[in-house]
Amino acid sequence: MSGTAVVLLSGGLDSYTAAAIARRDGHALYALTVRYGQVHEREVEAAREVARDLGVLRHVELGVNLAAFGGSALVGDGDIPKDRPLDERGIPSTYVPARNTIFLSLALGWAEVSGAEAIVIGVNALDFSGYPDCRPEYLEAFERLASLATRAGVEGRPPRIFAPLVHLSKSEIIRQGTALGLNYALTHSCYDPAASGRPCGRCDSCRLRARGFREAGLEDPALGGTRQ
Repeated sequence: MSGTAVVLLSGGLDSYTAAAIARRDGHALYALTVRYGQVHEREVEAAREVARDLGVLRHVELGVNLAAFGGSALVGDGDIPKDRPLDERGIPSTYVPARNTIFLSLALGWAEVSGAEAIVIGVNALDFSGYPDCRPEYLEAFERLASLATRAGVEGRPPRIFAPLVHLSKSEIIRQGTALGLNYALTHSCYDPAASGRPCGRCDSCRLRARGFREAGLEDPALGGTRQ
């Protein structure tokens, strides 16, 4: 790969790692962070630090208030689940209706304007907490949509959806990022942090992250500060 890419940058370790892989593969990066009414908005602060670390060409923070619709604990509609089995079936209350479709559509618009060749998203289908919009078949369908719904697609140059983590476990993601020299202390994963920013350690995201570092045989550098 080469050229430019729009990366959906949340401030978590997955999007950071996916962006770093795209950069390694020759892409210059535009970063898009969406303020969607998330209760864990500290991740936006983390996204700023991650964007600086990656040396992106431009970082846009865009407000699209999905809390106006509700429907998810991540936008304040209900409690963040804690201590549930990580292999529990079903879609959890932290699923935000159509979030990745909305995010990818926004990134697609910027990709058309900027001439970016790819849209980078850090989803993975193994440790994905049951979210339907993290699956490979969903990404393939969106890529097909992008080829049909845009001028770039009609002219034969649709941006591809680049999801380098989609078949990786959290531990494999962490190992790849560590090999790339990423500073995971910059990232934030917790869905329900304290006012200080300290992670709860009990939500799905905290526990998946902790398991990933444990299985990778590494210490989480964020635990020495206020982020996880």
